[in-house]
Amino acid sequence: MNTNPGGGGEFGQRQAQGPIVPKTAAEALRPEAGTPPPSKRSRASRSQVVVFLNFFLSLVILVVLASGAALYFGMQAFIEPGPSANGDTFMVKPNAGVQEIADQLERRGLVSDARIFRLGVRATGNDSALKAGEYAIKPRASMRDIMELFKSGKSVMYSLTIPEGLTVEQALQRVAEQEALTGDMPAAMPPEGSIATDTLRFTRGATRQQMVEKLVADQKKLVEDVWAHRAPDLPIANMEDFVILASIVEKETGRGDERSRVAAVFLNRLAKGMRLQSDPTIIYGLFGGKGKPADRPIYQSDIEKQTPYNTYLIKGLPPTPIANPGRAALEAVANPSKTDDFYFVADGNGGHVFAATLEEHNQNVARYRAVQKKQADAAAKASGQTTAPAAPDDGASAGASGENGDAAQ
Repeated sequence: MNTNPGGGGEFGQRQAQGPIVPKTAAEALRPEAGTPPPSKRSRASRSQVVVFLNFFLSLVILVVLASGAALYFGMQAFIEPGPSANGDTFMVKPNAGVQEIADQLERRGLVSDARIFRLGVRATGNDSALKAGEYAIKPRASMRDIMELFKSGKSVMYSLTIPEGLTVEQALQRVAEQEALTGDMPAAMPPEGSIATDTLRFTRGATRQQMVEKLVADQKKLVEDVWAHRAPDLPIANMEDFVILASIVEKETGRGDERSRVAAVFLNRLAKGMRLQSDPTIIYGLFGGKGKPADRPIYQSDIEKQTPYNTYLIKGLPPTPIANPGRAALEAVANPSKTDDFYFVADGNGGHVFAATLEEHNQNVARYRAVQKKQADAAAKASGQTTAPAAPDDGASAGASGENGDAAQ
């Protein structure tokens, strides 16, 4: 008899849950169903996210590797020797950008790749540090070498040389012919004697006007400085006459050991009221600023031609300088030798001999004529002639050296 009102054990529990449904042996052996799998849509969504993340990570890794390789090889190309075997000059124009400079370098065959040059300059923070100018690029210069050169601003320097003794016209011709200069020549020619005899250094693009202005300014300063340190008893009234006499000394001798003595001869003559009798003044009176042709001697008839510059005929100084005097000639006139000489004549060996008296001077002239004849005979013998050709009558051979001395007082 069951005394448990609610039923006992497992049987009672099953009664409470519901009626018992009989199962066949096959159904009893079949496993019960577990938790159902997720839907197909959820699985696909999760697979796509994983694939995308894997792809993105791989792409990032590839990009990093590629960038590292590109940076490495780019830096190698930036520092390795360049393609130009001979080098060349290159002009960086004012306000030119890095890209324009890089493209021109590649077109000229000075760098192998404009992009690498451009990126290298920018990566080093130098895109605004490249200076305008003309540069000499060495053979096989690397891109880094070229960048450093452009940063330095060390442009190619050109020279303009004005030798002592040129006239203003001859000096300006040199300025006009300097191809590295730009622009026109000044409309007005500076006065004779006002151009410095110097060598100017400049970069391509400087103007001819600038060069002439500097030469004039430099000569003005030089003359003023030397004049300020002249000897106190100098028999010259002003700076204009000072430059005139210095130009005559410049044309009479190129030897440094003679200039102050030549200056003394002319100053002694001026102090005594004697004519200067300088051959270079005759030449300037005949040919002006263009100068005498190299193969044109001075004839006796030239000495007799009346010009404002013929110091065989006029007293005192000519109206203007006859050339541009250099510092040495100016200093020779400002502080001449202390001598009693009134004459000098060429010695036939590139120098001069000096004399205080006309008698002594005429003896020096006779010796000079003998040297001339000997040299002419030697030249004739070397050329196979039996007799020496007659030398032209060229009167005095150097300043204050007329064979008859100073005929007019």
